Amino acid sequence: MNSDATSEQSSGQDEKSTGKNPGKNPGNNPGESPDRGPLGARLRTYFLAGILVTAPITITLYAAWLFVDFVDGKVTPLIPAQYNPSTYLPFDIPGLGLVVVAVVLILIGWLTAGFMGRLFLRISERILRRMPVISGVYGAIKQIFETVLKKQSNAFREAVLVEYPRRGMWAIAFITGRTEGEVQNITEEEVVNVFLPTTPNPTSGFLLFIPKKDLIPLSMPVDEAIKMVISGGIVTPPDRRPKAEQEIKKASAATYEDVDILREKGRAPVLVTKKK
Repeated sequence: MNSDATSEQSSGQDEKSTGKNPGKNPGNNPGESPDRGPLGARLRTYFLAGILVTAPITITLYAAWLFVDFVDGKVTPLIPAQYNPSTYLPFDIPGLGLVVVAVVLILIGWLTAGFMGRLFLRISERILRRMPVISGVYGAIKQIFETVLKKQSNAFREAVLVEYPRRGMWAIAFITGRTEGEVQNITEEEVVNVFLPTTPNPTSGFLLFIPKKDLIPLSMPVDEAIKMVISGGIVTPPDRRPKAEQEIKKASAATYEDVDILREKGRAPVLVTKKK
């Protein structure tokens, strides 16, 4: 009896000294787990993960549906009733207008590949070029499409890093071509055409003529660079270069705010200290 009492007394003293209380063990709380955290935090994590998975898919499908519906609304009414499948079906066929547009474009491309098609194209271009305002618009649009759609085009194919809008600040831009004509002839260095997009709308931006030696090529694909621009830096692609190449620094954030740039008669840049 005395030994049992002594053992119980010693066990009680051990619990007090270690501060262990079976009733306050976090593992005994049904709403909380020491490994997974509180139930509310887990539900919030699952909710955000669900948004992350479903939002891109939903927005993409919705945008595609809007485009298909827009094309159908413009093209389907032009189809004669006797050739429109919707006349004989109790429902409209989604994407019918898009299919019609694709077939028409293929037929036009096939016709223009022949002799009569090329002759008609030359005559129509000659007529358009004689119109005062339309000639400039047609020529610019044609040149853009030929540059972007030709098979060996390098337009918008390389992402680069440019120092913009001032020294020490860098921006992602895209090479659109080699500078030619008057701009290159009056420039001492070899310059290239660079398109600097804006965030989050990359369709607007600035056309810059930058010396080729001042550009830092990026190894990331163009589509990943565009994603980074659209997301405002939230989506950052990983660096897939070799480890040894990653350790080589090619740019510096050092600024030159304490100097002015003066140009002499020979147009040579001279750095002088600013007057305090």
